[in-house]
Amino acid sequence: MKKIITIQHTESVHHTNGMIGSWTDWDLTEKGRKDADQIARVLTDEFDLSEYKLYASDLKRAVQTAEALAALVDLEIERDIRIRERDLGEACGKSVKWLKENIVKHEKTIDDRIFPSAESQRDSWERLRPFYKQIMEEGCAIIVAHGDILKQFHLMMLGYEIDHLEQLTFYGKAGGVSEFTITSEGKMIVHKMNDASYKKA
Repeated sequence: MKKIITIQHTESVHHTNGMIGSWTDWDLTEKGRKDADQIARVLTDEFDLSEYKLYASDLKRAVQTAEALAALVDLEIERDIRIRERDLGEACGKSVKWLKENIVKHEKTIDDRIFPSAESQRDSWERLRPFYKQIMEEGCAIIVAHGDILKQFHLMMLGYEIDHLEQLTFYGKAGGVSEFTITSEGKMIVHKMNDASYKKA
């Protein structure tokens, strides 16, 4: 039996200044840092995390969220580019307003790209899949990443394929925690999805 815990990074500067997140490397806000500390305290009270591996996207907002947990449990953060947020190409470094005014193509399918250099949903799914397979072959893990990439990871966890993204998705808020157990028989148990109460406990 093993447990997988995912954490959507807490409030980042781009959540407050009207800018695009994506591959732009934003810090957490002061609120984001406090929420990360609170999530870490609640998780360490609830679980013995000493035998877990801790993974984070290599972008600062995910690493900083993971650092709060790493400090309490003395875990090493394994930074992994495969769980970065989806690359929005030309929109990186720009404002949400700029994106809306300059978007080349609206996403209607999983293969559409909003800009020629952006990732489609299929592109990020294929980037994520080897990481997911690695996690499934290892032991217990905590994964700190971004909303768009975690919705794909959660779909993979539940056995869905890429085409299901056109009919089904999961919405998460900053600081949302999800918890899964995989039994020795291979049964998937979903304990919680995108639970934002950890930062308020």
